[in-house]
Amino acid sequence: MKKIKVAIVGLGRMGKAYAKNLHYKIPDVDLVAACSINKEELAFAKNELGLTNTFSDYDQMLKKVELDAVFVISSTDMHAEHIIKGLKAGLHVFSEKPLAITYKACKKVEAVAAKYPNQLAVVGFVRRFDPSYRYAKNKVDSGAIGTPYLVRSQTVDKDTIAEWQIQYVTKSGGIFHDFNVHDIDLARWFLGSEMKTVWSVGGAYKYPAFTDAGDADNVMTTCVFENNTMAVINASRTAMQGHDTYTEVVGTHGTLRIGRPAAMNRVEIYDQHGIRQECVETFWDRFQEAFLLMAEDFVDCILTGRQPELKLSDATQATKAATAFTKSFKEEKLVKV
Repeated sequence: MKKIKVAIVGLGRMGKAYAKNLHYKIPDVDLVAACSINKEELAFAKNELGLTNTFSDYDQMLKKVELDAVFVISSTDMHAEHIIKGLKAGLHVFSEKPLAITYKACKKVEAVAAKYPNQLAVVGFVRRFDPSYRYAKNKVDSGAIGTPYLVRSQTVDKDTIAEWQIQYVTKSGGIFHDFNVHDIDLARWFLGSEMKTVWSVGGAYKYPAFTDAGDADNVMTTCVFENNTMAVINASRTAMQGHDTYTEVVGTHGTLRIGRPAAMNRVEIYDQHGIRQECVETFWDRFQEAFLLMAEDFVDCILTGRQPELKLSDATQATKAATAFTKSFKEEKLVKV
């Protein structure tokens, strides 16, 4: 069978992980090119992946290399531009979340994608591909907990990467776009509705530099949906224990908890500190299986002509809500989405 010729743009910590999956773990993929503005990242592509086609210019890569698809793992502020250029080059495009930082940019991408109906344009919300989250969704759809009316969800990173994120927020859109866009997508997925109003609070409790960047290190948002269901969504950059991400879905006949405790494994440690379980360190540790399944699903859609479950409109709605979260936080008021 002919392999899908793939390129990747962006080789930061996420890009390197995606590239390794594409290069080593998906037999139907031939990773043939990589693009980055960072010389060390291009050296990684050459030395560790053996790629001969490496570029610092995205336009040149699209022009000079024969490709079927491109994976956009660049900085958040470049996602929309890179997706559009990939589509115009005749390629299928997969992009890391979010689609864009603004609703207007999202709609622009949707408009361009509509002109290329035979090409896939997918934004990856990785938790939908996690086996535990998928199992929970099947339970909800089967009526196992009755009618879901409340989602509690949080995205929490370990404190050790907080200071690195201070400079990153200038390109990521802030904590709501970078962290809570996942929780927003999950709440929409489980509750089957769009957000109506949001109220966000929080602050830079441990790292004041986030305030100077117009952002926060800990936030909480309460949401009401159009079908009158509810969500409470948290984010934190300062967890000491690790990547403590979880979701709870409450229904009229039961409750589902996904990812709590965020244990590294099923081992309990009994020592001078008491009885404990170690926590997963990073989001990759927690969701590495889901990241691979998500990439495999995109490739399978290309090969079989199957339409992906995730639509660009899902990503647009997530950005729309994250923008409302940010507005509510900054203006200290209830915001209609």
